Amino acid sequence: MKVFIINGPNLNLLGKREKSIYGDISFQDYFDKLKDGFSDMELEYFQSNIEGELINKLQEVGFSYDYILLNAGGYTHTSVALADAISAIETPVIEVHISNIYAREEFRQKSLLSPNCKAVICGLGLDSYKAALLTLK
Repeated sequence: MKVFIINGPNLNLLGKREKSIYGDISFQDYFDKLKDGFSDMELEYFQSNIEGELINKLQEVGFSYDYILLNAGGYTHTSVALADAISAIETPVIEVHISNIYAREEFRQKSLLSPNCKAVICGLGLDSYKAALLTLK
């Protein structure tokens, strides 16, 4: 099974930013652990702070992978363009968030992406990614 993880803005700062919310491990270190724990899956990931690059990546991999895990960061709450990109591809997308967006500021409690995603997993820290992968086994 081929799974592509796409991370959006500011997630390149995991392990450095707001550790009380996002933890103290970089995504690369966590991703290495995921690959070890899910060696039966082909895992790849991409991160960008630029909305258009996220859309380009969705379109690039959205017809050839079995699943996409997408943490769009702040674009979750603002990007009609990302929502449209998810609708346009064939690969099912699981929306992933490290924090519980429904327990945060009011503006973070609305996802423009969720209606176009297969599922939403949030609030489990970095293990939100692991939980998503477990559902695919």
